[in-house]
Order: sequence, then structure tokens, then C-alpha cells
Amino acid sequence: MHELSLVQSLLDIIEVQALEHGFEKVNSVKVSFGRIAAIDPQSLEFAFSVQSQGTLAAGADFIIDIKPLIIQCLSCGIKSEIESYEALCPACGAWELEIKSGNEDLQLVELDVDE
Repeated sequence: MHELSLVQSLLDIIEVQALEHGFEKVNSVKVSFGRIAAIDPQSLEFAFSVQSQGTLAAGADFIIDIKPLIIQCLSCGIKSEIESYEALCPACGAWELEIKSGNEDLQLVELDVDE
């Protein structure tokens, strides 16, 4: 379950930011990642709730924004939002596809803090 290490990295970043900016409590943490980033949202949320205990982020709201999977067909040019990666263009059936969005790694997007 690599979500544990992802959350630990988030908490490390929060600690560094707290030292740099002088805040004492985190009210909410917003993260984002792509639909096919191999991150389980429920596991990530659970890991955050457990690992944040005793930190500045204890009790903080944990907001997850999952970026949609968008592909573009290099044959017909159509962009499509799909639920899971398919090997064929849903419009023309071509194999030549480019992922435009949905494979982004976990990113810390926003912190709401009390100074």
C-alpha cells in the first residue's frame, strides 16, 4: 500500500511549510491526482486520517480531486474523456492515442491553515 508513503511525504511537506511560514494548525488539505495514477482514494484518505494524528494536520479535512482521463486520437484528432484506459479510440477505433490528462502524480494543491 504505497498510499502510506504518499501521505508521509505530504505530512513532511506540511511540516516544512509550517516551519517556513509559521502556521500552527492545518484546517484542510487538498490534493489531486489523475484517474490512472494507481492511487486508491479510499486508502489515501484512510492513511491520512491515521498518519496525521499527532501532527499539525490532525483533524484536517482531506479533499481529493481526481483528474479525468482524457485521450486524444492521433488519427482522427478527437479528444475523449474515458473511465479507464482503452487501447482503441472510442470514435474511430484507431490505436494511436495520446493521454492528455489523467495520469498526473499526487500533488499537494492547497492548505488552509491557522497562523
